[in-house]
Amino acid sequence: MKTILYARVSTLDQTIGHQEAQARAAGFAIDLVVADEGMSGLRVPLAERPQGRRLFDMLRSGDTLVVRWVDRLGRNYADVTDAIREFMRRGVIVRTVINGLTFDGATTDPMQQAVRDALIAFLSATAQAQAEAMKEAQRAGIEHAKANAQESKYRGRKPSYSRTQFEAVRDMLNQGTGVGSVAAATGLSRQTVYRIRNNAAGAEAALAEWGM
Repeated sequence: MKTILYARVSTLDQTIGHQEAQARAAGFAIDLVVADEGMSGLRVPLAERPQGRRLFDMLRSGDTLVVRWVDRLGRNYADVTDAIREFMRRGVIVRTVINGLTFDGATTDPMQQAVRDALIAFLSATAQAQAEAMKEAQRAGIEHAKANAQESKYRGRKPSYSRTQFEAVRDMLNQGTGVGSVAAATGLSRQTVYRIRNNAAGAEAALAEWGM
């Protein structure tokens, strides 16, 4: 039995190493890291990604698949639910770093199965909703940057956070993680986390202003 971390990064600001470090810090003993780089979770299903296909070939009954969050498997409701259920049918345990959730197909109790499946559906829908909200925030940020460029070339202070940190803060806050825990996990100050939480569109616009 082995434990495999699957990481997906879609932008240059994100890193596989960050996701692996988070997993190990959460107590996971990772045997192998499988990662897809520059891959959109919204447009490309897990089974169609080069390394995503490897997971279906290498994982066996009793193995554990670790992901930072379900959005690493996909940002589309149907894709995420199908992937998790297929792994469970194969006897693979799926675990998340954030909030330490476990999806195991071994349970035979109907009530536990119903609760598990409802949670999978809810989290998959949340992943897609977050992706759509992120796209809207990016569009708003770009439009804001363009409008400001017409009025002034002064871009203001460079953001103290990267796009990777911005996305991590937003995702963790959406999952109900406290500000202090988010700050510790991302290396940002609590004040910065509060600013992102209170004005996500403005934070996104600042990143766009600086081409980050």
